Amino acid sequence: MKNRNTDLLIGSIFLSFTIAFVVISMINTSFFDWVFERHHNQWSWYLRPLFLLPFCYFAYRKSFAGMMISIFALFTSMFWFPKPEIVNQNVIQFLQFEKDYLYGDWNLSKKLLSLTIPLSFLALGLAFWKRSLVMGIGVVVLMATGKIVWSIQNAGESGKSILTPAIIGLFICCGLMYYGYKRLEKK
Repeated sequence: MKNRNTDLLIGSIFLSFTIAFVVISMINTSFFDWVFERHHNQWSWYLRPLFLLPFCYFAYRKSFAGMMISIFALFTSMFWFPKPEIVNQNVIQFLQFEKDYLYGDWNLSKKLLSLTIPLSFLALGLAFWKRSLVMGIGVVVLMATGKIVWSIQNAGESGKSILTPAIIGLFICCGLMYYGYKRLEKK
């Protein structure tokens, strides 16, 4: 019981850190700009989907703390890399679109759409908590497809800048999820 309580405590702390990061990003424009300058470095675009792997592993192991640490790492990895010296014009335009979107009016449809993020993580966590590889891979495919469709539909040509990182991340994640799941199931 003590280990479960510790797991919940640590998970709650990192969930709070993640919420604080999002809130600070939304209310502190200079911090948000600093984060987004570093997010122009496309290495973060390739790295971020890989945090789904430890998230799924910890869901499989039923560790709330591990899942929340993975989400915190995923969110904060936007600024782990230095601001790039040269940035593709489509990347600049797409990230400007995302900034404008986030700082724009929050109508009911935008609020409902934003709920897809925590609901996706909830579905992914439940899939691996319940040991369903097919459901887990299905959720990851839906997450990536949703991000791609939303980006292209709303940001136009610049939204296509996420295609390569999203597709590569999707294939790597699905392949490693399959491999890791099969290894865990053998034990």
